[in-house]
Amino acid sequence: MTRDALSPVREYRTRADRLIVGLMTGTSADAVDAVLVRLKGDGLAAKHEVLAELETPLPDDLRAEVLDISAAKTIEPERLMRLDVALAEAYAEAVRDVVARAGVKLADLTAIGSHGQTVRHLPRSADEGRALTLQLGSPTTLAERTGVTVVSDFRKRDTAAGGEGAPLVPIADFWLFRSEKESRVLLNLGGMANVTWLKKSGSLGDVLAFDTGPGNAVLDGLVRFGTQGLARHDEAGGLAASGRAHEGLLEELLADPFFAMPPPRSTGRERFGEHYADQLMRLGESLGLSLEDTLATAVELTAASIERALREWVTPHGRVDALYASGGGVRNVTLMTALRRRLDGIKVGRLDDLGVSPSIKEALAFAFLAHLTLSGEPGNVPGATGARHPAVLGVITPGATVGGSR
Repeated sequence: MTRDALSPVREYRTRADRLIVGLMTGTSADAVDAVLVRLKGDGLAAKHEVLAELETPLPDDLRAEVLDISAAKTIEPERLMRLDVALAEAYAEAVRDVVARAGVKLADLTAIGSHGQTVRHLPRSADEGRALTLQLGSPTTLAERTGVTVVSDFRKRDTAAGGEGAPLVPIADFWLFRSEKESRVLLNLGGMANVTWLKKSGSLGDVLAFDTGPGNAVLDGLVRFGTQGLARHDEAGGLAASGRAHEGLLEELLADPFFAMPPPRSTGRERFGEHYADQLMRLGESLGLSLEDTLATAVELTAASIERALREWVTPHGRVDALYASGGGVRNVTLMTALRRRLDGIKVGRLDDLGVSPSIKEALAFAFLAHLTLSGEPGNVPGATGARHPAVLGVITPGATVGGSR
């Protein structure tokens, strides 16, 4: 039988198992997370095996460009074009490295699920009822460099269907972590913080998920401003631990209208990014606060906004027995301590407790979302994003050359 560039796509559902690399760079823009996973079975019944995982820090100049463009009020198209390709080159290198770690050949890969780097996200509330979102990381460059079919640009189909385009991880949370023993919250502590609530013995229709507010982006921004760029983040939360939160400032920050918005809701650096961190630093200085005190206040803001979100928008639907945290924020001991203090009565742990590394959950989620797309199955949860209907997400870019093979 003659094969062509779309043969891997047409044959996807007939494969007994598939090797997929999931890629993620979050709003913190600190690293490319890559995971190589073997998937067997269809849809939500698919079983998975993680073969290799890898976290590759973004080069300083590339990260700086991501952050600059994410914060810019106006952007030259040429900068976007160059960053689009530069990110894809970094993604291709991460793919090559993670398959090499597993002793797998690129030619054996079925697909790559690439989230891309979000550089702008406007929720529905900010653009006359329609969300707009932009992820960079050229799928054509990634497919050309690897020869592998790429599924990318997952969010825009959901926004076209009236949704926020976020969060998209809830369907993977349901796939991986639903339980008949406890009601669970899966908390992602990335640049922004978001939660997924999984009702005990519940269905996909019972899932609640939304962004709670700022996560690491504000904390990292404060550290960069406070150290004149000498440090990128507060290692283990040590600076915040030596400071003291200012209750008056914390109360003022929690008055932000975002925290009173009911789900579905999403946010990004446009609201809680560099500009927010700069303003918070100036507010702290006007109150005579040290960097450590301002960081301690920002840590409490993240923890308090998560507590409020659970209390106001989750517990009216059912109890929360346990919370499992993932993302870079789990390494912030001060933040995790604040969460345990504020969520008294709820078991607070890390995703490791459920057998998944906290640093790769979102990369694993986008490998699964690529699997759903190539299977022709929806990947969004309308109850989480606000979309009018379930939708098959993403854009498929063939990896093989026409008339040839990988």
